[in-house]
Amino acid sequence: MSAVTVPKTPVRAPHPLRAEAVRGFAPFAGVAVVLTLGVLLTGTSAHWQGGWAETAAQLHNSVLISVPLAAAAGCWQGGRERRRRTEELWGTVVRTPLARFLASALPVALWTAAGHLVAAGLAMLATWPYAQGDRPRLGPLPGDAVAVAAAALLGHVVGRTVPTRLAAPLLAIAGYVGLGVLTSADPGLARHLDPAAPVMDTDVPVWWQPLAMAGWTAGLALAATLGYAARRRATALLPLAAAVAAAAVLGQTGDGLWHEDPLARRQVCDTSVTPAVCVDARFAGMLPQITDALSGITGRLKGVRNLPTRWEEQNHESRDPEARLPMLTPLGWSVVRGRLTDPRQYAWEAAAALERRPECLHPTRRMLLADDAVEAYLAPSPLQDGMDAWDAKGSAEQRAELRSRRAARARLRAMGGAERRAWLSAYFATAGTCDVKGVPAL
Repeated sequence: MSAVTVPKTPVRAPHPLRAEAVRGFAPFAGVAVVLTLGVLLTGTSAHWQGGWAETAAQLHNSVLISVPLAAAAGCWQGGRERRRRTEELWGTVVRTPLARFLASALPVALWTAAGHLVAAGLAMLATWPYAQGDRPRLGPLPGDAVAVAAAALLGHVVGRTVPTRLAAPLLAIAGYVGLGVLTSADPGLARHLDPAAPVMDTDVPVWWQPLAMAGWTAGLALAATLGYAARRRATALLPLAAAVAAAAVLGQTGDGLWHEDPLARRQVCDTSVTPAVCVDARFAGMLPQITDALSGITGRLKGVRNLPTRWEEQNHESRDPEARLPMLTPLGWSVVRGRLTDPRQYAWEAAAALERRPECLHPTRRMLLADDAVEAYLAPSPLQDGMDAWDAKGSAEQRAELRSRRAARARLRAMGGAERRAWLSAYFATAGTCDVKGVPAL
C-alpha cells in the first residue's frame, strides 16, 4: 500500500515592511532616540519632575534633539543599498520604486516616533508621584511625534540622493543648528513653523495647533517622498498643497497658537492663618507644606495689626494689600520634586517680603535696624550666623554695626507679648513706604 503524499502548505514569505521593522536597523534607531532623550531628561530632572507643565514643556523642547537624530537615522538607512552595492539588484525586483522606498523608510520613521513617545511616557511616569494640583498635558505630543517621523522620511530621501557616508552625521548637525537658529530667532513666520520652537511651562497650545503642525511637517515629508520615488511625481503636489495650507494657518495665527494655562491665573489659599497663604492652583498640593514652613512667622504674628491681607506668588496682581511669596518656579531651585528644598530660606524670604518696602534711596539707621530685627525675630536667615561672623572679623565700623544689630534683635526678643505686638503693629503700619519718622525705634 503506497503512502499518501500530503501536499505541503506553502510558507508565505514575511512582508518586507515587517522584516525591516523587526530585524533591521529601525529598532536600533528607536532605541537610540529613547536612550538619548533619557540621558537628556535625567540630567535635567530636577527642573521638570514634579510639574506636569514643566514636563510637557521639556518634552516639547526635546524635539530639538529627536528631530535631527531621526533625520540622521533615516539618512543612514537611505544610503544602505549604496553601501551594500545592491542598488542594481533592487532595481530588478517587481515592486515599484515607491513601494521599495516605503518598505525601507517607514520602519525607521515609525520606530523613531515611537521612541520619542516612549521617552515621553517614561517622563510622565516619573512626574506622576510628585505632581501637585495639575494634570497631564498631552496636547503637543501628536505634533511632536509626527515631526520626528517626518524628519526620518526626509532624511531617507537625503540618504538616497547624497552619495557619501558623512551625509547622516552632517545632516544631524545641520538639523540641530538649523532648528537652533529658528528657535532663537525673533518671533515671525519661521518661528511659528518651527516644530522645535521652545515654549514656557505655562503655555498651552490651542486644540488644533498639533494637527496643523503635523500637517505642515508630514506634508513636506510626503511631498519629498513622492517627488523622489513616485512614478507620477505630480502626485507630490497634493501633500505639498496641504503643507502650504497648514503653514498659512500657523503663520497667520502667530502668537495665538499658544495661550496661558488657566490654572496659572487661579489661586488656592489657606485662610486659617494671617496673612493668608495663596499659591497657583497647579501647586495646590504644596499649600500644606508651605503653610507649615511659614508657621513660625504666622505664630509670632498672632494679634499683630496692620499686616498684609495675604501672601501671593510674585506673578499675580491684587487690589488687596499683599506680600509676595518667594517664587516656586522655575523648578529645580526652591522646589524639587514637589518639596521645598530649604524651608528656612523660604521662610526668611517670605518674612522679608512682609516689609513691602520699596527701594529707598537713603534708608536711615533706624529703618535698617528695625528691618533686620524683625527678620531675625520672625525667620532668621540661614546665612545670618555666617554674615555676623564675617562682620565680627571686619573693621571697627563693621564690628560696631554688628553690636548695634545684635542689641536691636535682643531688645525685640526681650519685650513682653503685648509690648512686642504693639511695636510690631506700629512697624507694619510703615510697611510699603520709606517713612523714616514712622518707623518705631529699638
